[in-house]
Amino acid sequence: METTGYATLTRQAGLMREMQVVANNIANAATTGFRQEGVIFSEYVQPVRGGPSLSMAVARARQTSLVQGTLTRTGNDFDFAIEGEGFFLIETPQGERLTRSGSFSPSAEGDLVTNDGFRVLDAGGAPIFVPPRGQIRAAADGTLSADGHPIAQIGIVLPTDPMALRREDGVMFDAVGGFEPVDGARVVQGFLEGSNVDPIGQVARMITVQRAYEMGQSFLEAEHDRMRGAIKAMMS
Repeated sequence: METTGYATLTRQAGLMREMQVVANNIANAATTGFRQEGVIFSEYVQPVRGGPSLSMAVARARQTSLVQGTLTRTGNDFDFAIEGEGFFLIETPQGERLTRSGSFSPSAEGDLVTNDGFRVLDAGGAPIFVPPRGQIRAAADGTLSADGHPIAQIGIVLPTDPMALRREDGVMFDAVGGFEPVDGARVVQGFLEGSNVDPIGQVARMITVQRAYEMGQSFLEAEHDRMRGAIKAMMS
């Protein structure tokens, strides 16, 4: 296969990867705390001795949108949303992870946990214990109190490098580059943040990607026919 074929194949692979990301975004347009993703294309240049360099498109990096989603009132004392930047800090068997999905509840042991049973951590990285009795209230800075007595402060952090934020689950992320406490974020009790996916924009993007893929496929087929014709001409 010639250089043009390899270059087109790498582009097709990138477009296929982007189509999968866009489809996942659309499928999670109604998922609480979901963050929209995008694919970043970069150029890979390979020097060739005695000839022009070989340039190919690579789509390996993903960018997570940190745009604020719509807040919806639930009235549940253990539902929390973040206004502004930041993520809730949770504990998993693989280590500390980040999420914007604030649908929590007390476990049988009294720990504040996510829907998957992962413990929610405070500002110091320790699990949050919720008393079995007492009215739970949250201040704007995430401080929780039971019947007016402070018990913990919900940990709100921000990834040090947003480009290194790696999705592990639909709404859970691994901050590969580390994270740090966030200032200015506001915790709202009795609300949940919806997905920040732009469905109309994503559908439009899907159509664009599909057309670009079909164009590349047509080029590959034409290139194949050209190569086959050239080989037949050489053999005749």
